[in-house]
Amino acid sequence: MALDSPKSKSRIPYIPGTKPSIKNAQLLVSTGIPSLDHILGGGLPIGSILLIEEDTYGTYARVMQKYFIAEGIVSNHPLLIASLDTELTTLLSEIPAPITDSSSEPDVQSMDERMKIAWRYQNLRTIDSSPMGGRVFGHFYDLTKSMDKKVIDNANITQWQEPMKNIKNHAFENPAYEDLLKTVSKTLKSGKYFTFDEPDKRNVLRISIGSLGSRMWFCDSEESTHADIFKFLYCFRALLRNSYAVATISIPILNFDNNDNFVERLEHLSDIAVKLESFAGSAKETNPLFKDYHGLLHIQKLPALNILAPHTPESRDLAFKLRRKKFIIEILHLPPELGDTTQREQDETPTTSSCSAGGKKNLLDF
Repeated sequence: MALDSPKSKSRIPYIPGTKPSIKNAQLLVSTGIPSLDHILGGGLPIGSILLIEEDTYGTYARVMQKYFIAEGIVSNHPLLIASLDTELTTLLSEIPAPITDSSSEPDVQSMDERMKIAWRYQNLRTIDSSPMGGRVFGHFYDLTKSMDKKVIDNANITQWQEPMKNIKNHAFENPAYEDLLKTVSKTLKSGKYFTFDEPDKRNVLRISIGSLGSRMWFCDSEESTHADIFKFLYCFRALLRNSYAVATISIPILNFDNNDNFVERLEHLSDIAVKLESFAGSAKETNPLFKDYHGLLHIQKLPALNILAPHTPESRDLAFKLRRKKFIIEILHLPPELGDTTQREQDETPTTSSCSAGGKKNLLDF
């Protein structure tokens, strides 16, 4: 019996909307974007933090957060949503509705077939975006439709919009950080999400923090601002490591002038980090090479919890595009032929060495 009891305690609990990793049996939850789950090795590990380095205007980072929240509601996972910049009631009213009819999931295959115009397209790699081949893990959502208000009202959602007034703050210069940490800790404790708790039915808490480190989180000095956010992430990660919870945090890194040392420390304090590079307002927006995409997705860090080496994706050359109904992440494919061949013709024009005179080929040319 003594040998059996540790085994019983080590069994992976069954929680709706989760699945064990095939590599280390770590419980995973979906980001709400099946193609992103595939890139990350199956999903987000329980107890981990996904850091989203926001695009220039934060548009696509907000879309990713909406998917994460929508997946939590559909999977009946409790949610804690925090933001100092966004009105949370407005955010919840914009959560996309799930696609219930499998036949209405867009024409992913038909689109692929239509893309096979030239032989060069035959070997293009794609990302498997199907959620578990029919098993219930991850869902598809329609961005043109909002989730039913009754469904959202019935969901277990804790909102944190602003810190309590007259809060005694000792650890942080900005009291909002300490108040949010206390809210997270209180929610984990009251919902019995800690690993040492023994609830009647185990569940996963999803935490979504939008635009952490924005101007609303600033302190009087840059040094204090940096110290506060580092300290918060360190404490926040310690809480999640010992609980059945998972978090996504978006940070507007442009507010910190893309300070490489600062961003690297943020990535070090997270478990997974992705950077969204939007083409809006840049030269790439009009570049014919990227005409089919709205931006690039850079994988800065992949999860390595309870495993010797992180998952290795098929490719790190990833791009995203926002269609009317969906947000798509796929392997970056450059077009086989460009309409403007001027540069290509220039590249093919033979050049002569400085040793030769005029355009005539010389024996000394090399």
